[in-house]
Parts: sequence; C-alpha cells; structure tokens
Amino acid sequence: MTAQIITHQSLVIQLQKQIEYPSTGILSKVIFQDKACQYTLFCLAANSEISEHTSTRNATINVLDGKGTLTLSGEDIALETGVFVLMPANAPHALKAEENLTFLLTLSEKVADS
Repeated sequence: MTAQIITHQSLVIQLQKQIEYPSTGILSKVIFQDKACQYTLFCLAANSEISEHTSTRNATINVLDGKGTLTLSGEDIALETGVFVLMPANAPHALKAEENLTFLLTLSEKVADS
C-alpha cells in the first residue's frame, strides 16, 4: 500500500484486513498521512526487534494483535491487544515482538524547536 494523501474526504479502512505478517522482520504500511499526522500499520514477525531510537514527533501506539514489549525511556511496557501508549517526542524507545505483533503507529505534527 502506498501513502495516501487525502484532503477534505473521509477514509474508511478495516485494519484487521490489512494485517500481513512477514515470515521474518517487519512490514509497515502507511495508511494515511497529511501535513499534521502519519498513520502507519506495523506488522512484526515473532522475535523481531526495533532497536532503540527517538523521534522528533509525539507518537501513539495502538496494539491490534499479538504480544511484545516496548521499552520507553528505560521502562518496559507489555504490549497486547487493546494497549494504547503515548510516547512524547524525543523519548528513547525500542520494541520486541514476542509473538506476531500488529500496531497502528500515529505520528503527530512535528514538535517545534525551542
């Protein structure tokens, strides 16, 4: 799926139907983006990892399926279906999928330099 830029229109997608687990690694699909936000569906195969990094944008994780662990600013957070996490900009974070894991990542508008 390619990035979609839509203005003044509605978009309806059944996220469960978009889930595709790779045999290894990570599959990501940009569901929608505009100047303020980007919504990306992440599908991780069991035992996949995203190494520690930061983002200049606030972000949320909405877990749709599976289990994993998010390490956010040194704190381990159990990820399972239904968990919602708000990650502030510039917070170090890493992720490990303990089993197949799907989440919707929302990146907000970039934080202004202070």
